[in-house]
Amino acid sequence: MKTSVSVFGLLFFLSMSCGVLAHTPALPHRWIYLQTGLLPDAHRAKTMALLERIAAEGYNGVVFADYKFMRWDTLPSGYTKYWKELHDTCSRLKLDLIAAVMPMGYSNSLLSRDPHLAEGVPVRDAPFVIRKGILAPNESVPILNGGFEAFKNNTPLEWAFVDSPGEIAFRDTAVKSTGTASLRMQDVARYEPRHRHARVCQKLKLAPFRNYHVSVSVKTQDWDAEDTRIMALSADGRTLNYQTLPILRTMDWTRLDITFNTLDSAEVSLYLGTWAGASGTLWWDDVRVEPAGFVNVLRRTGTPLRITSNSGAIVYEEGRDFEAVHDPLTGMDPCAGDSTAWHTPPVIHILPGGRLQEGQRIRASYYHASVINEGSVACCMSDPKVYDILVEQAQQVRDHLHPDGYLMSHDEIRVQGWDESCARRGLTAAEILADNVGRCIDILRKADPGKPLFIWSDMFDPNHNARPSGFYYLVKGKGPWNGAWKGLPHDVTVINWQMNPNTRRDTLSHFSDLGNRQILAGYYDGDPRMITSWLKDAKGIPGVEGVMYTTWCGNFSRTREFLEAAK
Repeated sequence: MKTSVSVFGLLFFLSMSCGVLAHTPALPHRWIYLQTGLLPDAHRAKTMALLERIAAEGYNGVVFADYKFMRWDTLPSGYTKYWKELHDTCSRLKLDLIAAVMPMGYSNSLLSRDPHLAEGVPVRDAPFVIRKGILAPNESVPILNGGFEAFKNNTPLEWAFVDSPGEIAFRDTAVKSTGTASLRMQDVARYEPRHRHARVCQKLKLAPFRNYHVSVSVKTQDWDAEDTRIMALSADGRTLNYQTLPILRTMDWTRLDITFNTLDSAEVSLYLGTWAGASGTLWWDDVRVEPAGFVNVLRRTGTPLRITSNSGAIVYEEGRDFEAVHDPLTGMDPCAGDSTAWHTPPVIHILPGGRLQEGQRIRASYYHASVINEGSVACCMSDPKVYDILVEQAQQVRDHLHPDGYLMSHDEIRVQGWDESCARRGLTAAEILADNVGRCIDILRKADPGKPLFIWSDMFDPNHNARPSGFYYLVKGKGPWNGAWKGLPHDVTVINWQMNPNTRRDTLSHFSDLGNRQILAGYYDGDPRMITSWLKDAKGIPGVEGVMYTTWCGNFSRTREFLEAAK
């Protein structure tokens, strides 16, 4: 649902009373969603001014999310008094204060407590060798013509295909990063106005459940494209990586990196290009693929590490035969809870007196975290320590914020089900999620009995992320979240953000039939009058109690306009 957060706001929840909505049934909740911290002072003052304004406009609640809900032991001196100020301001303005907790999809704040609670993706029997006393990856990846040196006309040899050679794609000997040539792509929409594709692809024969690093040199000049990617695609059509590339409109040669795990695929199609090109020029050069080593390795009971002889007959011991395997940047790059998909792998030495010798070939099995988009990482919902942290969070938020209710932040859970914590339970991803929801509800009800609970819709919507078929990001299985709604009690209100107008009414009916009340949550960085279509779709469906104004740009200037449009 969210891939980036503005400095002080993300979403508006809004529902309107009979006095505001002259032509709709009573919608008692009129909320905004405010995702922000309360420092510095000028920012906090702006936040309080926003609350004053929206209360005057007719709002009666705020959903408040603060990263520091997970960092209470490291709060700046006196920070909790700002939470009290927020509470007192909301009380004076008669704004319900709803706290956003339980970050299951965008789990970085939770992982700041322990980065190794990230969901682990397996690496199995990866070949290593003892080289100069360290455990070094020992696998040659067969990338061919990665420097784009060899062409036939404007088609690079050894690559499976390139879109529109001689129109969009060209051999360029004047501009290159290394060698004698590069692959240039330009003026995509001019020659491919329908699909706007400009891609080059090579098929790689690899091993299942291995983690790889791809590095490419890129240069741009006035490049205008909404979707430029380095993408690994499995043999059965599954996208294996979701890292956002920092490509500027104009930039000199820059090396860009992604990582991907092959999962259960032995063949991977490596794509470079854009799926939504417009104009300008981009050059590719010097493509490299290598094993990723112990980047973002996870170390906990549910993500065991095993180093064996090449045959597997001998199991070597950590602390006896080799140093502790640890990546200091796992979940700590650039700060606690944050992750990068690629950085220099940790160096692991063999130990004197151990059984490992120079030149010896070994195998390593372990688990690593997978980073989605700009740094999002999901926690493992099967590890008991996650729930210890959630108990603490609920108690601290209750004691310091005294909210009127809680929004459970189960949203876009994009990696799950692979590590041993999950596998040994014998449950599907949907069953793990259903169990998790029940445990989160129990935690909140025990910490703060009687308070209303809310939850995002997408993970429980069969027309959204809980579809009955197909892959969902890096979650194990097909249709992995289908049926997760079986763990959703009827007295939890669903914040519904089904964007597709063709399925929205079905989604509304789905939750209504389950007995859940709903608040509509749409995108409003466009025309605020779009809320009228949401209200029409909800007509006649019991339990719809509000609507939600959403801004990705932190644009709070159209709240009054939105209310007027909803009348």
